[in-house]
Formats: sequence, C-alpha cells, structure tokens
Amino acid sequence: MAPLDRVFHALSDPTRRAVVERLGAGPLSTSALAEPFDMALPSFTQHLGVLEDAGLVASEKQGRVRTYHLVRQPLESAEHWMARQRDFWERRLDQLEDYLDRLKEQS
Repeated sequence: MAPLDRVFHALSDPTRRAVVERLGAGPLSTSALAEPFDMALPSFTQHLGVLEDAGLVASEKQGRVRTYHLVRQPLESAEHWMARQRDFWERRLDQLEDYLDRLKEQS
C-alpha cells in the first residue's frame, strides 16, 4: 500500500482520527490515550499500530510506559494532495460556469 493510501486508511476510522486530534495537543501515554474510549486495551493498541504503520504517530518506551506523539509530515502530504484536488475541481467548475454563461448569452 502506498504511503498516502496508508494515511487515508488510518484516518478512515473515527477512533484513530480522535487519537490524532488528541495527540495534536502533545504526547500522551498509551493509557492516557485509551482512557476516553470504551474498548479493551488490546483493541485500542491495534488502532495505535495502524496509525504507527501509516507514519502518523511514533512511540517511545521508557520503562513500562509507551508514549505516542504525532508525526505531522504524513498529514501535510495528505493536506497537499487534497489541496491539489480542490484546485483542480475549482478550475473545472469555473470552466463549466463560463461555458454555461456563454450558452445563456447565445440564447
């Protein structure tokens, strides 16, 4: 799977999006991240694994505590891709509007 595909796959789940949002405020331990979610810790850590595989988060272990932090570069890549798509479709819609205006003037 391509890196951008992994990012969008990871962000397709609401739990993983919520984790990304929470990590936007700063690093958190696994238990602190899992706290607001009503799921078993092994299920939650699977979500963290998907985010880590996509490169959206990274972790480090100190003693028995694993702490996660956000990696912004993959989000920036997704943002740039979406911006290019938005620009393309805005241009296309502007062209369509111009064409329809010309047709209206000819009537």
